[in-house]
Amino acid sequence: MEPKNLTRVSKFHLLGFSEETELQPLIFGLFLTMYLITVFGNLLIILAVSSGPHLHTPMYFFLSNLSFVDICFTSTTIPKMLWNIETQSKVITFEGCITQVYFFTLFVVLDILLLTVMAYDRFMAICHPLHYTVIMNPQLCERLVLLSWVISVLHSLLESLMVLHLAFCTVLEIPHFFCELNQMIQLACSDTLLNNMVMYSVALLLAGGPLTGIFYSYSKIVSSIQGMSSAQGKYKAFSTCASHLSVVSLFYCTGLGVYLSSAVTHSSHSSARASVMYTVITPMLNPFIYSLRNRDLKRGLKILFEKSLIKLWK
Repeated sequence: MEPKNLTRVSKFHLLGFSEETELQPLIFGLFLTMYLITVFGNLLIILAVSSGPHLHTPMYFFLSNLSFVDICFTSTTIPKMLWNIETQSKVITFEGCITQVYFFTLFVVLDILLLTVMAYDRFMAICHPLHYTVIMNPQLCERLVLLSWVISVLHSLLESLMVLHLAFCTVLEIPHFFCELNQMIQLACSDTLLNNMVMYSVALLLAGGPLTGIFYSYSKIVSSIQGMSSAQGKYKAFSTCASHLSVVSLFYCTGLGVYLSSAVTHSSHSSARASVMYTVITPMLNPFIYSLRNRDLKRGLKILFEKSLIKLWK
């Protein structure tokens, strides 16, 4: 195959959800509201954990990292979409598209790995409570988060560099509201066999592997809970896992739903609408899920608000 000139494509068109002009203000307002709720909610979680001494535990350390990643996750796609609607432009540069692919892939994988680390933390807390504080020390927690970052960065770098070697021959239209790795590979006019092999192989490894680890952790957790004699102990153990299990279910089910719906309907616009669930809705709901029945987190939020009020009165 003859080498193709990679400079011939300088921009892509993000088609978004709808071509109808009258719907654009509604879409803009809806996504701006969801984005602000996501940023504000997750930022509150981070500030509450940092300001509440009783929240300086591994579980809340991982939660604050997850909240930070969720803010970055939505910030990778939504601001550009809002800007395009506001300026009535659908253009994104080739460099901008590659950057979006890089950071979107990075934060998706990081989300998955942090959820897996949190499952391991709950496994240790419930199945090995006597050794929990010794094993889950601050050094190990920091190393687990650092390892998650390293894996995510390297994977995202690999996928992005492979996309850079593809040839795009014309101005291209992406039937999505952001540049997704799979969409870019499909639009290439050069051989994409290696890209597809790497993408699906790594996706299976980085999504299926952690999911298997989460299932294993919770199978052991359920066995430990069933072995408890105290009903109060069972309730307390289950309540510490309920929020995390809800977030894991929401993230994986919506993500899986996107690819199943696109496979069944073969509609890219349908896939774009479905992907809103795990790219926008899930990060927005995470703070509510974790704080709704969590007394410690509510106490942390109360301390945060009290400190803020004291500073305002001074």
